[in-house]
Amino acid sequence: MLSKINAWLHLWLGLAAGIPVIILGITGCVLVFEHDIKELTTNYIQVAPQKPAEQLPPSAIYKSVKAALPNYEIGSSWYYGLDKSVKVSLDHSDSLVYVNPYTAEVLAIVNHEDFFHFMDEGHRHLWMPVKIGRQVVGWSTFIFFILLITGLILWWPKKWNRRSREQSFTVKWKAKFKRVNYDLHNVLGFYTLTIALVMCFTGLIMSFPWIRSSVVWVTGGYPNKPKTEKNNKPELPDQPLNDALVVADQIWYKVRHEYAKFNKEAVIVHYPEKEDKTVYACTDMANGSWRDLTFDRYTLELSGRKQGPIDEANTAEWLMRSNYALHTGFIGGMTTKIIYFIASLICATLPITGFYIWWGKKKKPTKKARRTQLATT
Repeated sequence: MLSKINAWLHLWLGLAAGIPVIILGITGCVLVFEHDIKELTTNYIQVAPQKPAEQLPPSAIYKSVKAALPNYEIGSSWYYGLDKSVKVSLDHSDSLVYVNPYTAEVLAIVNHEDFFHFMDEGHRHLWMPVKIGRQVVGWSTFIFFILLITGLILWWPKKWNRRSREQSFTVKWKAKFKRVNYDLHNVLGFYTLTIALVMCFTGLIMSFPWIRSSVVWVTGGYPNKPKTEKNNKPELPDQPLNDALVVADQIWYKVRHEYAKFNKEAVIVHYPEKEDKTVYACTDMANGSWRDLTFDRYTLELSGRKQGPIDEANTAEWLMRSNYALHTGFIGGMTTKIIYFIASLICATLPITGFYIWWGKKKKPTKKARRTQLATT
């Protein structure tokens, strides 16, 4: 009875979530190598590397972009390393500006809504309205997680003999198409199981706050870190623009020399507006993880809770900060990217091969129909 219930769940849940899983798998394949493809197909992302001291500060980048686009408000500068251009975000705009970090030359102004942005929207909310699409993606991922468990139960051999091992671990390429299709679903699904479970579970953490909080609780919770003392310095009157740029420069320098531990020349700095009392910065951007920092605008000291290097984090904090890297395959560099690409592609094929298995069984004549057919012949 349990076996029948498991098979029933695997069939109908698979039919229900099939199309979303196919879309998520294909878009996931594309997004794994987004940055690598962009570097190979564009001439404005990579630059000739120079010494760290040669990198220009955020104020120089700001002035260069402002001169080229005087009617736009500049939000932040994203330094990606010595061999990469600086990406500058514009407030209330779909355009991104790429600037040479050593000469402040504007290399390109590109539309953010490109092919990869289209793929990202499909992966996040299936090109539906965001609120509805995210729920569909979240629950489809949840269903696929169940399908992986029920699929493992269906795959598990009743007897571990030589024949069952061959059927469970190898694809009979010389067999008929129907058998090959069954093996592709059964065997490749097993080999992909571990990575698929990781992709699903990390996706669920992104989709459902209650799952995220549950994981944090199960793994021991965040460490108790004392909050920094609140600065009671009164807000200064309207500050001129150059003061905001000086603050950005000081924070950029401070992050690189006092806080950064990994990939020190990759830093994100936001330009503070007049009403901002704190300034956001980001560092330790390596293999899909990063370190968020918030500085007091007036004292340049960390504000709020301090986030240390990821190698000093406890289990709960490490899992949450590494969730994106575990979901995308960035955590191990090119090796894990390739593994995730293959796994995501196989996940996209599972609803198709599974549907063909079901359709073949549906069209298979019953015993009574076969007897009737034999009698007439």
